[in-house]
Amino acid sequence: MPYTVTVRDHLMVAHSFRGEVFGPAQRLHGATFVVDASFGADELDADGVVVDIGRASAALADITGALTYRNLDEDPDFAGVNTTTEVLCKAIADRLAERAGELGGALTSITVTLHESHIAWASYARPL
Repeated sequence: MPYTVTVRDHLMVAHSFRGEVFGPAQRLHGATFVVDASFGADELDADGVVVDIGRASAALADITGALTYRNLDEDPDFAGVNTTTEVLCKAIADRLAERAGELGGALTSITVTLHESHIAWASYARPL
């Protein structure tokens, strides 16, 4: 995939984790993430683009907006799941993949990166 276009948004959630490995994060806490969604293509489309940036930005904003200011512990989509950064990356990537046909371009992959801070982040990449 020689071509990539990335759009950015943010996400603010509350959640808690199960398991001793998480220490104090087992208690309910807030998290703010910077979210990067990268769209990959092997070739540019007839208009010379990977993806319509406006549509990609809007799709990402719809997805992050549906999760923002929510307690993910109460979200049925995440029932019984630790909503780690890695899990959230996959969930957002999968939701974007469901909308790939609406975004224009000839997409071959989506990678979602959630930045927990300026020194820690996680990514999930999936083919289309």
